[in-house]
Amino acid sequence: MMRVVLDAWPFDTRRMDKPVQDWGAWPCRWVHCTDAGATPFVTAYRLRVMLPAAATVRVHVSADERYELYVDGGRIGRGPERGDADHWQFETYDLPLSAGAHVVVARVWSLGVGRPFAQMTVRPGFVLCPQDAALLPQWATGVAAWEARRLGGYAFVKPGSAWGSGDNVVIDGAAYPWGVERGDGDGWALVTPGLEAIDQRYTTGFGECGEERHRLAPALLPAMLDEPRGHAAVRAVEALDAQVGPAPVGALPGVSRARHLPDEAGAWEAMIRTGKPLTIPPRTVRRVILDLEQYYCAYHRLVTTGGAGARVDVHWSEGLWEKPDKAIKGDRNAIQGKYFVGVGDTFLPDGGPQRVFEPLWWQAGRYVQLLVRTAEEPLSIEGFSYSETRYPLEDQSRFACSDERLAEAWPIMFRTLQMCAHETYFDCPYYEQLMYVGDTRLEVLTTYCTTSDDRLPRKALQAFDWSRLGSGLTQSRYPSKVTQVIPPFSLWWCAMVYDFALWRGDRELVAMLMPGVRGAIDAYSRFINDQGLIEAPQGWNFMDWVPGWSTGYPPDGAWGVSALINWQLVLVLTQVAQVEAWLGETELAQRDHRLARALAVRAGAAFWDERRGLFADDLSKKHFSEHTQCLALLSGLVDEGRRPRMVEGLLNAKDLARQTIYFSHYLFETLRQEKRMGVVLRRFEEWYDLKAMGLMTAREKPEPSRSDCHAWGAHPIYHSFASVLGIRPGSFGFATVRIEPQLGTLARVSGTMPHPRGQIEATFEVAGAGLRGSVTLPQGVTGTLVVGGSELPLHSGRNEVSELATSPVAEARA
Repeated sequence: MMRVVLDAWPFDTRRMDKPVQDWGAWPCRWVHCTDAGATPFVTAYRLRVMLPAAATVRVHVSADERYELYVDGGRIGRGPERGDADHWQFETYDLPLSAGAHVVVARVWSLGVGRPFAQMTVRPGFVLCPQDAALLPQWATGVAAWEARRLGGYAFVKPGSAWGSGDNVVIDGAAYPWGVERGDGDGWALVTPGLEAIDQRYTTGFGECGEERHRLAPALLPAMLDEPRGHAAVRAVEALDAQVGPAPVGALPGVSRARHLPDEAGAWEAMIRTGKPLTIPPRTVRRVILDLEQYYCAYHRLVTTGGAGARVDVHWSEGLWEKPDKAIKGDRNAIQGKYFVGVGDTFLPDGGPQRVFEPLWWQAGRYVQLLVRTAEEPLSIEGFSYSETRYPLEDQSRFACSDERLAEAWPIMFRTLQMCAHETYFDCPYYEQLMYVGDTRLEVLTTYCTTSDDRLPRKALQAFDWSRLGSGLTQSRYPSKVTQVIPPFSLWWCAMVYDFALWRGDRELVAMLMPGVRGAIDAYSRFINDQGLIEAPQGWNFMDWVPGWSTGYPPDGAWGVSALINWQLVLVLTQVAQVEAWLGETELAQRDHRLARALAVRAGAAFWDERRGLFADDLSKKHFSEHTQCLALLSGLVDEGRRPRMVEGLLNAKDLARQTIYFSHYLFETLRQEKRMGVVLRRFEEWYDLKAMGLMTAREKPEPSRSDCHAWGAHPIYHSFASVLGIRPGSFGFATVRIEPQLGTLARVSGTMPHPRGQIEATFEVAGAGLRGSVTLPQGVTGTLVVGGSELPLHSGRNEVSELATSPVAEARA
């Protein structure tokens, strides 16, 4: 069975021989389970089909909200890929089937208000349509004899502190219809046909009676990874009081070495490693803590026999807490005396043999707690395993340098990017699981440097375009069932379009996105006050998690006039102007440059503090930050006479509000621009400490960090390539390369970075007061090497770099 990513739409829905109200219609209908009732519920759809001869059948499948697709009892796919009502994704499968009888089953669930924040919905239902018109009577929903039933045994609970990730599941084995994935059991009834399935492209809106519809569009991404992972170290096996309450979170004591059962630990390890069953006696409580020794997003799987009336809670955590009511984790490697506070699922065995319990959605973290409580029967646990899931993002890059600390931090940062890449990018996999613009810009830049696969960046760009509101601003995160607006994130989306144009090109996609970019820029015009400055755009003007900035607002960012917001607009206007110029929109480029220059003059006059030689954050000039200096310097529109004082203050002023992990990207960009890479490498210490703290991924912010896996913390990978090695695009679509290495305190650095036409390889080492090394460019790519005050041409293939004088290197090393 094979998932297929389409490069063309499956049906021609534009035929002029159809009435206009039928344009966009597929030759099938959505179907519904007649007795499903109110959400939340889980349903199954079944089709029995007979093939007269072996054939490969191509089918297109979607559901609301989610589905798992089975053929003859084997799961072949999950979906649909997340989108919204106007871009409801469908997956395509090629099914190689033998002659004879087959059973197709879809398990579909709709959680309603308990669904994840990132999960959109229109109305529950399922749709499957074969590509071959001759197969419509036997296969298509709304045409063929599909049956459905509501599945018993499911209940749902809130995810506790892991808000946004959706309700977790409780599966009661006594009520669950075992064998349903094979189409077994009673209670099946013919489906209720619903609305016609319609194409996203050509829908006219006629004849829809005002009903919101799913407008179907091909999935943009390949199937998510689904690979078994077998390792788990048993860190603790404890006998707990039989009176312990049913809630595994907050009600359990801290982990204690005195309660550990070392003899049983070996049995648990054998069960996990080899599947050798172990038996839990009646009226017994066991707590087992597993250390996966890596961060995973995974579907867990529990196999039991017997044990009617037992309860098994499978919970995940990023790290154990030092107190049961406060998320201070300390050393993530340590568990003794600490409290397991996690989120997960509950399975209730019915006493039957070989019961396989699996959740509907995956969990995330490093630690897994199995809390087993038996009743009057012994429970045999015959297997516990987990399968990793994520976007199939693999590292195609290589980076090495003379500082081993950076080498140790590298895989931690890349693992963070992997764990936050799924059907969309995520801010974090344990909590919201939402694609925020500010996070995503940094994730995408890191993606460009590590893989040639840009399908997920392309989807992110388009999804934020889909999210735009009547104001012109994008939503801060999308897809999302709750609308949230962070106006600065709308500008960072415009910057994402600039990044894509520079790093990957694709003039058609860039041009398609530019009306939205122009709308977001124009939206800011309504926030201009009488002084010509931007005044507190309506929404959450989050900039960074700076201590002392209430919920991330900069000074006067909520109600007044913030220098950060004004300088951010100046910076982004210059980037948008460049994109317009690349597209040949000369007048629009000139307009953006004019707006940027005018706002820079006004901001320069309003926020400059001559005594300090810095821009203040506010008009009263009481607050100063690294953030404001960085955005102003990056804009390129600061008065040249002020630049040296600003850089000096940025480096040495003790009272500036400092950037945290997220916004430090913009600090590193600024320091790279100002030839201060030695300072960047010192600020990398935030990442050098990760391994010693037991972290397997980069955290959200300095301790105490809520999230231990936040991919905005992977951006030093980008800077390793783009700032230290200095490899950046020299023109639209990376058609040319500009390499400006800055080794700072490093003695040597080398790397291989993906390029749309192949790989770029570079090696540099310090030689006296200069550099030497080599650069290899893909065929057809040329560029420029910038060292000190010299610019040397680079040709395709290998370029040897002899010792070149470079005073900036000597300055930075000093």
